[in-house]
Amino acid sequence: MSDFSNSTLGVTGAVGHLGRAVITHLLARGAKHVVAITREPAKLNDLGTRVEIRAGDFNDPASLAKAFAGIDRLLIISTDGLATRTGQHVAAIDAAETAGVKHIAYTGLTSPYPDPAGLVPDSHFWTEARLTRSPLTWSILRNNQYTDYLVPSAQHAISSGQLFHAAGNGRRAYVTREDCAAAAAGALLTAEGRRVFDIGGPEALSGDDLAALFAAVSGRPVTAVSVPAGGLIAGLTQAGVPAEMATILTRFDTDAGKGYLAILSGDVEELTGKAPESVAAYFARNQAALAA
Repeated sequence: MSDFSNSTLGVTGAVGHLGRAVITHLLARGAKHVVAITREPAKLNDLGTRVEIRAGDFNDPASLAKAFAGIDRLLIISTDGLATRTGQHVAAIDAAETAGVKHIAYTGLTSPYPDPAGLVPDSHFWTEARLTRSPLTWSILRNNQYTDYLVPSAQHAISSGQLFHAAGNGRRAYVTREDCAAAAAGALLTAEGRRVFDIGGPEALSGDDLAALFAAVSGRPVTAVSVPAGGLIAGLTQAGVPAEMATILTRFDTDAGKGYLAILSGDVEELTGKAPESVAAYFARNQAALAA
């Protein structure tokens, strides 16, 4: 892989947790000119002179064309507007082409597929479809589910003694957000050509594996309980999870049950120089969170 540390590197969604982490990794790895792009520039004032801050709103394509001017390599972090983000992403790719960007990195999802009822995999599928039609070179970063988001599930499972899921025997290669950020920075700094990277953890875990891990880290018994998708949605909504989010979370489970999220690769280590953190190591570092 090449060294693009002297190129102008842009990061969208720079205010978010992932965007900020990517910028931190870029600076730590010697990037000379980083452009942080956000619709809320004032929230990045703490970065001082280490990066250039530009305003850019995915709902305003004209602002993106201006924000992307002069950028050589651009990271498009997927937006949180689930019902609208396919159009937002396409507009961002259009703007990048117009601005003369040479390489786009995009934070997608493991095993995306077209299905209007599946907002998350559907939007990533169609964004990838648009990106692959671009004359630019690109890196598609298919991020697996965040290990970080297991914390609430772990808290509830440890408290109740049961881990409810709708994944059957399916497995997931959970990956930390920090490893996703490090991999994205690595793609901006080194990746060439057109390539899909599978960004996942070092092992694929089942519901039983997670229950055993939660029990080990807490010292309390935890049993995994596989339930039908409808039952999980009902349980989540009864617990106060909004209906749309309950459906999305359950879709991740059923996709895991189909084997979509069990993909293992060496791509994180290739892009970062180190192996991704395991779920067990993450929870060993964050034991205090489980007692919250």
